[in-house]
Amino acid sequence: MKPFTLIVSSLTLAMLSLSPLTGCSSPRQSVQQSVEPAEQIGSVRTIEIIALDNRSTGGGAVLGAVLGGVIGNQFGSGSGRSIATGVGVVGGAMAGNQVEKNNKTAEEIYRVTVDYDNGRTQLFDYQQIGDLRPGDRVRVSGSQIYQL
Repeated sequence: MKPFTLIVSSLTLAMLSLSPLTGCSSPRQSVQQSVEPAEQIGSVRTIEIIALDNRSTGGGAVLGAVLGGVIGNQFGSGSGRSIATGVGVVGGAMAGNQVEKNNKTAEEIYRVTVDYDNGRTQLFDYQQIGDLRPGDRVRVSGSQIYQL
């Protein structure tokens, strides 16, 4: 039984050692892929300023309404207290909403359109663009624009 195991092991080892060579004998087919270059050259066509939505979240109004209701509830008694609480809720909601709007800065982005030398066009959105101007020659690498 041992010689048989030795023969099987030797044959298995021989087949395994030759298996990498079988791949070398078959012809490889080359696949043509269209790969975008890592960097492209072009010109800035336009730079637009896009205002982002500056809506309030409602958190200020809710907080103001709660605080206004608590404060309004401290005044009067009976139906007068209910009226004072209602006025406090409404007034607090209006004041809280306005405070939230005033504390929120208006955000804007710059949308840069680049026309590449190969005819393609691409848009980029940035928060800051430095001294980039329409007509500038640029090199684009990934999502970054560099002036030439």
